[in-house]
Amino acid sequence: MIDVMQPESVPYFCELLHDAAIGEDLHVFLRSPGGDGQVAVRLVRAAQSACKNLVVVVPDIAKSAATIFALGAHRIVMGPPSDLGPIDPQVLVGSRGYVSAKEIISAVDRALTDISSRPPTYPLYAALLGTGNVDATTYEFAKSALGDTAEIAKQAIGSNPDRSQAEAEELFKQVEAALITSSQLHSAVVGPAEAQQVGLPVVELGLSSEWWQDVWRIWTRYFTLGPHDFMSIYESEHASQVMHHEPPSSQE
Repeated sequence: MIDVMQPESVPYFCELLHDAAIGEDLHVFLRSPGGDGQVAVRLVRAAQSACKNLVVVVPDIAKSAATIFALGAHRIVMGPPSDLGPIDPQVLVGSRGYVSAKEIISAVDRALTDISSRPPTYPLYAALLGTGNVDATTYEFAKSALGDTAEIAKQAIGSNPDRSQAEAEELFKQVEAALITSSQLHSAVVGPAEAQQVGLPVVELGLSSEWWQDVWRIWTRYFTLGPHDFMSIYESEHASQVMHHEPPSSQE
């Protein structure tokens, strides 16, 4: 799966699971900048229902909602360039696409603080935020989405049927502290070492690992189809969808 996690992802992803075997491990090759956390929970629940053990392979990035998906895995395979990220919901903002909820809230709060101390700056911030299609509704939606993040993370962690309640609660405490409440930047890097420190079941592979070299060969083939910010790819042995999207015009 190479895509932003959005409602349309569900039927495409579930189509890939039709040839999965419940008694065998399922490896999901995942590259995603994030998306909708609720969709991520639906996807990981579906994946867990179709296999014995869920293994998420991250050749590049699996940020935000994609990290939520990975929380439900039995194992997360990462190499030197692999990157998870803070669990920060993203909000669809006009022609800009998905934008970090934390960054929307931070921008508006900073503007309000500055305006209260320097009223003449109001026209500047009005123009900047208006151009970015951020209005009061978007701001409130971002705050609401951020407030739901902890519960979504709990659901993703609990989707792994082999975790006891105590294990799920302990992992959530670590994830909440490191990836939800502490991190303020959507772009923060969570490599294999950082992910292991959080308590995630990471298998770290070196550049010389034969398994990682196989992963990298697969990834480079998909990479040549890019740019991936304007593509959606869902493939399994019996299903394949490769879709190109038009990038927004410069006027937008």
